[in-house]
Amino acid sequence: MALARSQTILVADDDRAIRTVLHQALARAGYDVKVTGTAAALWRWVEAGEGDLVLTDVVMPDENGLDLIPRIKRQRPDLRIVVMSAQNTLLTAVKATERGAFEYLAKPFDLKQLINVVQRALLAPKESPPPVIEQPEESDDTLPLIGRSPAMQEIYRVLARLMGTDLTVMIHGESGTGKELVARALHDYGKRRTGPFVAINMAAIPRELIESELFGHEKGAFTGATQRSTGRFEQAQGGTLFLDEIGDMPLDAQTRLLRVLQEGEYTTVGGRTPIKADVRIIAATHRDLRQLIRQGLFREDLFYRLNVVPIRLPPLRERKEDVPALVRHFLAEAHSEGLPRKSIEPAALDRLKAYSWPGNVRELENLVRRLAVLYSQDEITADVVNEELAEAEEPQPALEVGGEGESLGSAVERHLKSFFSAHADGMPGSGLYDLVLREVERPLISLSLSATRGNQIKAAELLGLNRNTLRKKIRELDIRVTRGLK
Repeated sequence: MALARSQTILVADDDRAIRTVLHQALARAGYDVKVTGTAAALWRWVEAGEGDLVLTDVVMPDENGLDLIPRIKRQRPDLRIVVMSAQNTLLTAVKATERGAFEYLAKPFDLKQLINVVQRALLAPKESPPPVIEQPEESDDTLPLIGRSPAMQEIYRVLARLMGTDLTVMIHGESGTGKELVARALHDYGKRRTGPFVAINMAAIPRELIESELFGHEKGAFTGATQRSTGRFEQAQGGTLFLDEIGDMPLDAQTRLLRVLQEGEYTTVGGRTPIKADVRIIAATHRDLRQLIRQGLFREDLFYRLNVVPIRLPPLRERKEDVPALVRHFLAEAHSEGLPRKSIEPAALDRLKAYSWPGNVRELENLVRRLAVLYSQDEITADVVNEELAEAEEPQPALEVGGEGESLGSAVERHLKSFFSAHADGMPGSGLYDLVLREVERPLISLSLSATRGNQIKAAELLGLNRNTLRKKIRELDIRVTRGLK
């Protein structure tokens, strides 16, 4: 009986050491391997009908590997191509995917990962390549997302696969991680890029106005509606609608949004004629939506409609190797806006990498801009960075509530222990979390307003809340605001 033919991998990389390592790894895995350092040799093999899979670098001495992909796909549409690149940016991943690459691997990569990708590529069913959308040339100063860490590479790969689709995306991440930047990248480099990008922040709009903001309203629909108003869905027609802080959307608006996702149409507030919704939905949240579902604050069916493709943005503390690139990017941005040109010494970058960044990329950006404008020296030193971070790293004293120095946390724990002891024979229903939260929030906000003489801007700053969030809490908790005399 004849033995099955061994499959052949064509490898193109201008680095001799990489070619050697790949040849050895693929040969050990049982493949025949042909290696070259030029795009011209690779093209000759492809034209001659050789190879079952192409593994190519992007930067080669005679031609860019990405530019070679369309020619290979025209010559041999079924030949799978895996792209390797040390240019680990979003646009590299997007271009590789759009031009027909099966997969994109950022260098350096694990050899086990490479073998796994090769196996998947050889076994995957044949499919039509996605349409090519011409992308602008990339530059470190204009990239939509900054960072070449493994965590960001995984995000780039996911985004690249989503660019040619209209799938609904849910972006999860802490405040300041760049959720709107990801949403904009999905729009700006996707097939709806010629349409509008419209963003709405649920936490920044009074609850009673959210439906009107989303869907628009007719003249006379409610008191004060003196003329017809277009909503964000209508404004985003043909483009992308970004629903930020979706966890703050009230339940009645959630019901209307669910209908749009199910039926593909909506009506304005006070209107009767259905309007076709031709938009891509991207939602984002920093909250745990599954916890909100358990609390009855978020619809489970809406969650599954929105969470078609979840993307988790890592906090900056999980990708500290990206801090130097981010710092240089923000310094360049500051200079382009008229601030003095600055450089930064390596010791200062090491100090920034060691910081925990609770405010994530937004906190880093604010610090860099502050350093650019407040310090006269051309080079930012470690001493300057230490001075700026010293206050942020000071431990916050525990709030004391008793004469014995008892902390607020200890007092809450003591009262909860008494509560559980008193109800040892049976708990009084559900909703304890919301009950305790309400009991703490109401006096905290009331006392903060009293301390600021009813000034909501100062109270919001004192509490560390957005002003609109504070207003929403005041309404929800039915807190009476009295402006005191100054």
